[in-house]
Amino acid sequence: MRRRTPPPPAPLPQRDGVDPVRVRLPADGAWPTVREHLVERLTGAAPGMVEAMFHAGGIVGADGRAVPPDAPYRPGMFVWFHRDLPAETPVPFPVTVVHRDAHIVVADKPHFLATTPRGSHVAQTALARLRRELGIPTLTAAHRLDRLTAGLVLFTVRPEERGAYQTLFRDRRVRKEYEAVAPYDASLALPRTVRSRIVKERGALAAREVEGEPNAETRVELLERRDRLGRYRLLPRTGQTHQLRVHLNALGVPILGDPLYPVVTDPAPAGDFRRPLQLLARRLEFTDPVTGVEHAFTSGRTLAAWSGTGWA
Repeated sequence: MRRRTPPPPAPLPQRDGVDPVRVRLPADGAWPTVREHLVERLTGAAPGMVEAMFHAGGIVGADGRAVPPDAPYRPGMFVWFHRDLPAETPVPFPVTVVHRDAHIVVADKPHFLATTPRGSHVAQTALARLRRELGIPTLTAAHRLDRLTAGLVLFTVRPEERGAYQTLFRDRRVRKEYEAVAPYDASLALPRTVRSRIVKERGALAAREVEGEPNAETRVELLERRDRLGRYRLLPRTGQTHQLRVHLNALGVPILGDPLYPVVTDPAPAGDFRRPLQLLARRLEFTDPVTGVEHAFTSGRTLAAWSGTGWA
């Protein structure tokens, strides 16, 4: 089997903890110049942005030299550039470092902060913040938490070791424990294991359950109840998109503060942090694939709807 040649290293430094954009020119195409290809490819860019980047020397090749606007199109060529970062509302909560060594960083992420740059969330992400605050430009996420979910996230320090830690999650060798606050239903028999098939279609905000072979499994336990609320322990064996939120909703006890389940609601205004999704990645346990150390980490965060702090 022929191995794919890795791309050359980025010739541009990070900006605010964010990597430069890398574009590889397609093997087939009829564009006369690199500029014409990028103008067509970056259709979502502001008018004149590509021309302005070329004029400023902001689009570079693998050697770090500016690519001129009339440079001929070469299939397979790599170019790099920094896009202007979108205006982002700062998330006013810290990212707490739970553990740091030469190989990994384990962070306790707040609600509302994305794990990695994506869409309109770029500099206001846990990864970009930690790169800046810890001074580790090579830091990379080994997995992701939803932006609305708080709790533990594992990051890797050395690029050559990232695959070993990602494999832990792929092969289900990480024990993950979550906590959620949701309505209490006396008729719901717990503990139980929920199995279903979950699909998340491109462009759809919410995932859904469909008929077919199960691809998602979650053990649900009731830790305690208080009036009409329950505090639940969730132990996922799989990692489908929105799996825990979908499974609790299917049981008739949707997680408090969820803007997608049971119905999709309008997003909260920018800067409104009053009602976070009451879901927390509480524990991570695994055997370190590089050092062999047995790790067990616990989040220090609490869920506001249960603790009574900051829930409006």
